[in-house]
Amino acid sequence: MKKGLLNLITDVPGVQVGHVTLEEKLNEQDTICTGVTAILPHSDDPFQYKVPAASFVLNGFGKTAGLIQLEELGLMESPIMLTNTFSVGAVLEGTLSYMLEKNPEIGDSTSSLNIVVGECNDSYLNSMRLMAVRPEHAIATLESAAIGEFEQGAVGAGKGMICYGVKGGIGSSSRIAEHEDLAYTTGVLTLTNFGRANECKIANWEQDTLEKPDGSVIIVVATDAPVDARQLKRLAKRAAIGLGRTGTHIHNGSGDIIIAFSNANKVPHMSKEAFVQQQLLRDDHPMMNELFHAVIESTEEAVYQSILHAETTTGRLGRVIEKGTF
Repeated sequence: MKKGLLNLITDVPGVQVGHVTLEEKLNEQDTICTGVTAILPHSDDPFQYKVPAASFVLNGFGKTAGLIQLEELGLMESPIMLTNTFSVGAVLEGTLSYMLEKNPEIGDSTSSLNIVVGECNDSYLNSMRLMAVRPEHAIATLESAAIGEFEQGAVGAGKGMICYGVKGGIGSSSRIAEHEDLAYTTGVLTLTNFGRANECKIANWEQDTLEKPDGSVIIVVATDAPVDARQLKRLAKRAAIGLGRTGTHIHNGSGDIIIAFSNANKVPHMSKEAFVQQQLLRDDHPMMNELFHAVIESTEEAVYQSILHAETTTGRLGRVIEKGTF
């Protein structure tokens, strides 16, 4: 399918991405090799203008925050934050502080706030027990978020991640879904930390012997197509097909979680209206199949982009993960 202008999730109008990367060798044992990545759904305040969203848990060995309410209401009211497993709490706190500063009414004259945080285990390279990510790093990540181009590979939350036995991390891709006079953009961002070397479909890497956790992957799907939460869950399920195309068979200890949102129909937090009127794509319209196809292709390529952009990285205990070559 046709790619977006930048072939990034930020090809979806209004979507913004930011990173903070932490890298420091402390001593012969410990190295900080981690970070935070933020995905903002649009350029307005995400609490004041919520977006339809859904999640799909392919394998639930994960420690995310915020998915229960997202599933219940079908709305997302915060940025999507990504980090390592032991830093979910710190990133949630920092994101909450950032949002409270912008919305003095939260927790006072209006409702509470549901923060969405995803994670992968980077403890092979990162001294994760030190919990180096602090709330201020989440705030800095949000302040750095912008539309347009952003770094991929061993950056942000992807700094310490491993994919198919080589260096992984942040990857992204986009596709244009077209039918007659309709055209919508679908973009995907992946945080890749999964798979064994001999599983990868486009490489001839030998089986790695790393003694490391099974890993995880967080997949974020964004679109400007007018779809609701139920339809977004259908899109999220198709991302699993794109993931599977790369070769993984979803290990027991892998947290494989997909979050999908559309910014076509923003839902105001405050309204006196009893009803919501929105344009919604029919399930049986040919465009729906084009969107499915776009998600699958974007996800597959985003996984590969995370490897292609990553660089050889040295982490704790002197461990080295090489850049993958195809």
